[in-house]
Amino acid sequence: MRLGTIAKVPIGVHWSVLLILILLVAVLGTSVLPAAGGGDSALVYGSVAVLTALLFLASLLAHEIAHLLVARRTGVGATSVTLWLLGGVTELKGEARTPRAELAIAVAGPLASFAVSAVGFLLVTPLRGVPVARTAMIWLATMNLLLGAFNLLPGAPLDGGRVLHALIWHRTRDRAQADRRAAGAGKILGGLLVSLGAAQLLLWPATGGLWTIIIGVFLAVAAHTQLLQQQMRDALAGMRVRDVMTPDPAVAPGWIDIDRFVSSVASRSHQTAFPVVDTSGAPIGYLRLQAFQDVPPARRGETRVDSLARRLPPGRVLSPEQEASVLLDPPLTGDALAVVVEDGRIVGTVTGADLARMIQLIGLRRPGVSGPPTKSS
Repeated sequence: MRLGTIAKVPIGVHWSVLLILILLVAVLGTSVLPAAGGGDSALVYGSVAVLTALLFLASLLAHEIAHLLVARRTGVGATSVTLWLLGGVTELKGEARTPRAELAIAVAGPLASFAVSAVGFLLVTPLRGVPVARTAMIWLATMNLLLGAFNLLPGAPLDGGRVLHALIWHRTRDRAQADRRAAGAGKILGGLLVSLGAAQLLLWPATGGLWTIIIGVFLAVAAHTQLLQQQMRDALAGMRVRDVMTPDPAVAPGWIDIDRFVSSVASRSHQTAFPVVDTSGAPIGYLRLQAFQDVPPARRGETRVDSLARRLPPGRVLSPEQEASVLLDPPLTGDALAVVVEDGRIVGTVTGADLARMIQLIGLRRPGVSGPPTKSS
C-alpha cells in the first residue's frame, strides 16, 4: 500500500506491517503499559498502545528516510521506501561511488534512530506525572536505541554490514572482496542468531526464541542474495543492454484479436512473451501466451490483444546503449519483460531467462561469477 511520497520518492507499507502493529499493540496494551502502575482503564492502555505503536512505525520510517536523504546527497538516489514485517527497505538507484559515500549512507539510518531515542529519553522527565505516557516514551526510546544498535551489527544486509563493506573497500580498494567479506559476515551473524534462538527455545521458552530464529534466517538468506546480486552486477560491468537483448522480436499489435494474433504472429515465433504496441508502434505493455488460456475459445475472435496486456513497470523501456546493470534495478526475474527501443522502434526484448543465460555464459568465461539458474521463457 502506498502512503505517499517524500522528496519525490514513493513511500509504501507492506501488508505484513499490520501483523507487527497488532503484535505491538497487544504487548504494549496488556503488559508493558499496565506495568506502569497508573491504574488506568483498559481503554486508556489500548489507546496509548496504538499511538505508541504508530510512533514506532514512524521512527522506522525516519530511519529509512535518513538513508534516502543521504543517498540523494551523495548522488545515488532512491527509487522507493517500504516498511514491512522486519523493518524497512530503501531501494537505491545504484551503488555508492566511493567508500566514504557508502559509509555516510550506511550510518545515516542508525544515527536517525539514536536521535529519536535521545529525544524520547529527554521527554521522560517532563512526563513523570503521567505514568502511562512516561512508560510509553521509555519503551519507544529504548526500542529506537536497540534498533540503531542492532542495525550496526557488522554483517550484510544490515547497515553495519554496509559500514564493514565500506571500510574493507577503503582498505583494500577491492569492491568484490568487500562484497564477499560483508556477505560472509552476514551469514555468520545470521547463523549465530539462529543458534541463540534455538538456545532460547530450549532453555527459556518464554523469551521469544522463535522470533530470533526468524531474524537469523532472514539475515543469512538476505546476505547470500545480496552477494549473488552484486556478483551479477559485476558480471554485467561494461556491458550494454544491446549485448543481453533478443534482437528484432515479434510484437503483438494491440488492436487485433487473439485468433488473428495467434495465426499471424505467435505461430511463426518461438517467443512466449511479446511486447504489445499501439498503432504508432509504441510499447504499451507485454503479454505471455498463457494469458490466452483465461479467454474462452469462443471469445478469442472478439477479444483484443491489448485487453490482456500487462503494464510495463517503470524503468522497463530501455535504450540499447544503456548499461546492462539497469536490468538489476530491480532484478529482471520470472516472467517480467523489458522492451528495448531505438528511434521510436522496438529493437529487442530482455526476459529474466535472457539475463540469467548471459550471466551463466559470463560465469563460464570468468571463474567465480555465478547467477540464477536459467528458466525457459
